[in-house]
Amino acid sequence: MTLLDSAPEALDAYRTCEFVTLGRSGTPLAWPTAVSRREDGTLLLTTSLAFAQKALNVRRDGRVALLFSDPTGSGLDHAPQIFVGGRARCPEEIMAGPQGAEEYWRMLFERQPHSRAYLSPLMRPLMQWYYLRLLITVEPESVVVRAPLAELSAPGTPGAPGAAGAAAAVTGTEQLPGAAQLSGFPTAVLAARDATGAPLLARTRPRSTPAGYLVDVPSDCSVERGPATLLVHRHDALLNHMYNASVRGDLRRTDAGWLLVPSAVVEPMGSGRPVDAFRVLRRTKRSTDRYLERRGLQRPKVEWDRFRALAGAAAHGERAS
Repeated sequence: MTLLDSAPEALDAYRTCEFVTLGRSGTPLAWPTAVSRREDGTLLLTTSLAFAQKALNVRRDGRVALLFSDPTGSGLDHAPQIFVGGRARCPEEIMAGPQGAEEYWRMLFERQPHSRAYLSPLMRPLMQWYYLRLLITVEPESVVVRAPLAELSAPGTPGAPGAAGAAAAVTGTEQLPGAAQLSGFPTAVLAARDATGAPLLARTRPRSTPAGYLVDVPSDCSVERGPATLLVHRHDALLNHMYNASVRGDLRRTDAGWLLVPSAVVEPMGSGRPVDAFRVLRRTKRSTDRYLERRGLQRPKVEWDRFRALAGAAAHGERAS
């Protein structure tokens, strides 16, 4: 038995989860990611060198948290939310092949069919950065099962939570940082800290005020005042058409409840315009080069044949060996 055995089927069905690390300043930084549950009770996720901040944060402070809260594509109608708090480790070794993460890659190729196209000879020059990865392993220390996401949606909200066209979660006060980003989502994920400084995650329904965003926090989530973020993200059932944004600020206790006073917005993949794809590709190459240069490393050669074998197995529904 492991801590994750309380709801293994639901956890395995989730296509993504929210993963939070602590930045250098102590700010909880949350982003969506894919995760694979291992038989030993640990969780495996990866990050490319182009987006290595998660790995750098883990190496500095291993306290992390994950929240499985958006069941899009899972096939589950009433999936519980699952919060996992724990410690992570991330070795320096750069993985240019799937060794040690075969099941993770097979799962990704199966659930995200369009990613198999990245392995074609035509796409390889553009997508090499995608396959240079750092492995992050999380050892769970606490697991909390919460009510399904659907129970947080505003009454009468049309469509799936977080889907395009859903009712706005934030109305009015349009000059607040993050108002445009939050308005397309009925819920957001609050990333904050507890009294020990460890990160916490909770789905909430932000409500705008002239001073910021009021957020409800579950009773099991003992947040404290300090730096915090609100994350919104979406993807379709095949992990395509992704979007994410982070609204950063300061979490304060007020007479009306917990209030996030926003100060900045980060959209790492852009706002969805066609030109954003070219900007992202240019930035990922530069970021990958910078990671290697700072460590005096040569660019590893991607083991394309190994990845293609796993992608082929995933296409035929075979398990990784």
